Amino acid sequence: MRVGAEIILPLPINPDIRKAQTLPSCYYTDEALFSELLTTFSESWHYAGHEGQLSENGFLPLDHMETLVGEPMLMTMDGGVRCISNVCTHRGMLMASGPCSTQTLRCPYHGRTFDLDGCLRNMPGFEGVEGFPSPSDDLPSFPVLRWKGIVFTSTNPTDLEGCIAELQNRLGWIPIEDFEHDPSRHRSYDIRANWALYVDNYLEGFHIPYVHPDLHEALDYDAYRTELFEGGVLQIGIASEGEPVFEVPESSPDFGERVAAYYYWLYPGLMLNFYPWGLSVNLVIPLSVDRTRIIYHGFVGDKSMLGKGAGGDLDKVEAEDQEIVEATQRGVGAGVYDRGRYSPTRETGVHHFHRMLTKSTHTSSIE
Repeated sequence: MRVGAEIILPLPINPDIRKAQTLPSCYYTDEALFSELLTTFSESWHYAGHEGQLSENGFLPLDHMETLVGEPMLMTMDGGVRCISNVCTHRGMLMASGPCSTQTLRCPYHGRTFDLDGCLRNMPGFEGVEGFPSPSDDLPSFPVLRWKGIVFTSTNPTDLEGCIAELQNRLGWIPIEDFEHDPSRHRSYDIRANWALYVDNYLEGFHIPYVHPDLHEALDYDAYRTELFEGGVLQIGIASEGEPVFEVPESSPDFGERVAAYYYWLYPGLMLNFYPWGLSVNLVIPLSVDRTRIIYHGFVGDKSMLGKGAGGDLDKVEAEDQEIVEATQRGVGAGVYDRGRYSPTRETGVHHFHRMLTKSTHTSSIE
């Protein structure tokens, strides 16, 4: 809600889901609140890419990082994986607009070149310049965190160790680092909805019987469950009889279960969806208060399982979700709606996300 130019926020979400009200509609519709929320994204780790994407490319532009944290970045492989600035230190030109196999970065504006670690290599026309080159002429680097081939980065990130420990405990047995990048599975969708509404929809299986009839057939709805952890949510889809499942080892806490899918969400907008065929990465990129870009990347571990089970037709599931989320955006913008209540059995993941989101805003400069 707003008084003059000042945003007056409701109290944080009640920790008791049985008593709590859902996120106020202003979180989906207020432009100033949206802008303030984005300023907190630099404190979170974000998905940069998978090392498999660098197997045939020396560097890879990370366009989504510019939107998320305000910094154009490149992911490079130079002995190890790095995330460096994509902005030339001469006049600020973007260095690269697409992936390339070259081992040298060359600015297309004036020809300044860099090694893949960001160190300046050469600059024509600078003979006689005093104090050149200096460390400030190298491309700045950003923090990097790696887990089984998946690379995370940001500008001022806080701890992600708890999330990594959760992933390792659950899925350490899956050879994710060996998955092959499948460019044919890349998708990018711009939808007419707030980013948090898209996350809300992802974090509950409540809507599956009503929105995803094919997925509902592949999953045992009654056995679908949600687990919460610091910084994220795990949803486990149990397969219906006869549907494809993981070969879960005895070392796993899920040994003996017919797991069809592991759906991981890490705050604020990373979704790691594991299926028997491999990994589908969903990136939720806020563009404006009512516009969001959804980017898909696919990494295949078992080609024989493609097109089967819960991960069989992701394009259809995505289209169904988009229709629902866009209609909900229109609804939360209506004057008669402000907030609702949670299902204590089906919406624990949404409640967890809303508590994280309101905590972020109440501890920011909005307060």
